[in-house]
Amino acid sequence: MSAPAVPLFGYQQRWFLDRSRFKIGKFARQTGKTFTTTLEVVDDCFEHAVEGRRTRWVILSRGERQAREAMNEGIKLHAQAYQLGFEINEFDWKGDAGSYRALEVELPHGSKITALPANPDTARGFSSNVFLDEFAFHKDSGAIWKALFPVISAGWKLRVTSTPNGKSGKFYELDTGKDDAWSRHVVDIYQAVRDGLPRDIEELRAGIADDDAWAQEYELHYLDEASAWLSYDLITSVEDPDAGDPDGYQGNPCFVGRDIGRRHDLHVIYVWEQVGDVLWERERIEQKRATFAQMDEAFDDVMMRYRVARACIDQTGMGEKVVEDAQRRYGSRIEGVLFTSPNKLIMATRGKERFEDRTIRIKEGDPALRSDLHKLRKVASATGAPRFVAERDDDHADRTWAAFLGIHAADGERTEYGYEAAARPPSRFSEPTDGDETPFRMASLRRSRGAY
Repeated sequence: MSAPAVPLFGYQQRWFLDRSRFKIGKFARQTGKTFTTTLEVVDDCFEHAVEGRRTRWVILSRGERQAREAMNEGIKLHAQAYQLGFEINEFDWKGDAGSYRALEVELPHGSKITALPANPDTARGFSSNVFLDEFAFHKDSGAIWKALFPVISAGWKLRVTSTPNGKSGKFYELDTGKDDAWSRHVVDIYQAVRDGLPRDIEELRAGIADDDAWAQEYELHYLDEASAWLSYDLITSVEDPDAGDPDGYQGNPCFVGRDIGRRHDLHVIYVWEQVGDVLWERERIEQKRATFAQMDEAFDDVMMRYRVARACIDQTGMGEKVVEDAQRRYGSRIEGVLFTSPNKLIMATRGKERFEDRTIRIKEGDPALRSDLHKLRKVASATGAPRFVAERDDDHADRTWAAFLGIHAADGERTEYGYEAAARPPSRFSEPTDGDETPFRMASLRRSRGAY
């Protein structure tokens, strides 16, 4: 077996040199699991080329973007390091259920590596070695597995890597299994740093600023799904690489949720764009310890740049004046919502229905958002009435409630008005600013009753 053509840390060497037929790796984020596995794929093709033989590998990623990254930032770099001549071809791969964008390289002596999005159709479409990249985040992982396993039964190798994604899905089942068929590797952030990965653990933990996200993404704990209002599988099912990008705004009516937080909690503004029957996350603004003037400025900025049909604002406590001020500026498009137990149940139920119906799209791969959505629990009070709580007293799932407020806004009456988007100011309102307030220009509105 040849030595790797690129330097590897200790945990990467152990993974690379383990050539078991079935191999599963549970890795912390940003530790190079895809990079290392694509190196093994290229090394295997190199060995076959030296022996004058050919082999076949397929990389199944959670989406087209991830498949492209695995090819361009993994396979391509390693093939160059091994001085293997190749070209990357891009084409529409046609399966039984549709066509999918695929990338493929052909190496000396005919070995091929293909990367494309994972689904049951693509999983059953190849007889080859398979690399399931970030498998815990694949939609319909159980169906993918059922389609895949018969394909590799004729002696092919299988590589499975991921960061945990809750106590559900096929990756969780495989990783926690007690059988001897699998060679299992576990690399949390502490092991990776001990083996040489140059990361400042305390800086990373402070940056993610969420205990649940840290526990799952870096310490590799499987968070309990039993009492979660939104399971990780459900959250993953509505993630999309095109969501969360303000530049993707198409000019359709938008619905805004605004959760008020001043000192300990976040102030969150959540913008949904209605595209057909689907609500797309367009932007999420988060502020902590901002002044009320800064909060209002951020909200005014959103009202300028988007065609906001309706906005629902948390009116509880300090939200009373915030709602009054917003109604004075924007009239009937603003609704205040008191966070009573019945109102929270209505919003949470409608929000969950949107997740289950797949009629929303949220930003992909956002650990803070995923953790926030997952931590909401429905519990029974002493009287038996349902109530919603987050896992910790100092964390109230602010992003989740802002999202639910926006979904609630989309269910109500709308107002038609003339709209001209204002230019986006340089500030993204993510941090409180010192000094003078940033000036803003109000869009011209011509309001009349009716619906879009």
